[in-house]
Amino acid sequence: MTVPASTIRNALTIDVEDYFQVSAFAPYIARSDWERRECRVERNVQRILGLLAEREVKATFFTLGWIAERYPGLVRDIVAGGHELASHGYGHERASDLDRSAFREDVLRAKGVLEDAGGVAVKGYRAPSFSIGHGNLWALETLAQTGHRYSSSIYPIAHDHYGMPDAPRFAHRTDSGLLEVPVTTLRMAGRNLPSSGGGYFRLLPYPTTRWMIRRVNQAERESAVFYFHPWEIDPAQPRIEGIDARTRFRHYVNLAPNERKLQRLLQDFRWGRMDDIFLDRAAETAQPALVSAT
Repeated sequence: MTVPASTIRNALTIDVEDYFQVSAFAPYIARSDWERRECRVERNVQRILGLLAEREVKATFFTLGWIAERYPGLVRDIVAGGHELASHGYGHERASDLDRSAFREDVLRAKGVLEDAGGVAVKGYRAPSFSIGHGNLWALETLAQTGHRYSSSIYPIAHDHYGMPDAPRFAHRTDSGLLEVPVTTLRMAGRNLPSSGGGYFRLLPYPTTRWMIRRVNQAERESAVFYFHPWEIDPAQPRIEGIDARTRFRHYVNLAPNERKLQRLLQDFRWGRMDDIFLDRAAETAQPALVSAT
């Protein structure tokens, strides 16, 4: 049955990490220095929770275990607000940089910390920097074995840091039975174009993003998956010195207007949690298993 575009709910997702933990800063900030950095994630997530409450929007917060250990009250606030608590791994290590044993240890550690802090089951996982692709599809089987019900870790675009452009664009079952729900792309001229947030949302004019999401809703009758980070509404965050020009541009471009753009996004579309949108209707909407872990 065709679903009217006006009734489609899109998934709003937040990758809860602090500004100094982004993968692009890894060559410049040692992991051992994290404790000495000014943490701003708590105030930024509280601001986001306020914005969502104003619009009565529920979302999914893919949260680092490292953050949950240090701010368990913040995790409890996320859950108390009616939002889904999901995993972003423990210490923001790319899944592609870990072997099977280390990856399993990382996701189990994060899941345990998050569930202890939030008092709820963690069903979802998103790999840092969308770092599951052709070289480590075994990670999807590990996620299923460790009690996760879905992943949002494969970005079906070509990118210099990540991406699997030949992957399915919408929710699909993997060989392990895990549901993979990619962030949203728009198919044009034989290519998948990013249309789901992050730096692209800051870089592109808002009407462009709105048009892309509407096209996915209206032409393909699919729910979009949008994502952003708490540091992306924080133009006053400390500037990291010595970074290369490309990294500086990608991280700091258009931080100041981003909160206003997000407010427009919340108003222009219907939003919900990943688990509510995808898990409840997975049997009806998921494509056949098209991603193999072998």
